[in-house]
Amino acid sequence: MKSKIETIEAPKAVGPYSQAIKVDNFIFTSGNIHLAPEGKLLEGSIEEKTHQVMKNLKAVLEAAGVTFANVVKTTIYIINMEDYAKINEVYGSYMSDPFPARETVSVKALPLGATIEISMIAVKN
Repeated sequence: MKSKIETIEAPKAVGPYSQAIKVDNFIFTSGNIHLAPEGKLLEGSIEEKTHQVMKNLKAVLEAAGVTFANVVKTTIYIINMEDYAKINEVYGSYMSDPFPARETVSVKALPLGATIEISMIAVKN
């Protein structure tokens, strides 16, 4: 059985999707871009944008009763591979060993003109 995860501490899902879904002990987050919880796209450096994405994901994970320590898989989409090292530094500041499995994919465009999007899969012990 699946259940919907919601929090006002992260941007509201505005389409036919949920902020996250819990199935058994797994939590699947939707992709998060650098939207502030009130729905405004954050401008600024790639580091600032990455911090916003991670804050959004932290809020969604906490609403599901888990933390970044429970994350087992991450997918990062970026529009500029030259930002990889900066994104990696910010992302790494939120995670700890053993780090989740991960891929980073360069894409042509992201929703609302975003420059980074991250989704996660976590396991609730």
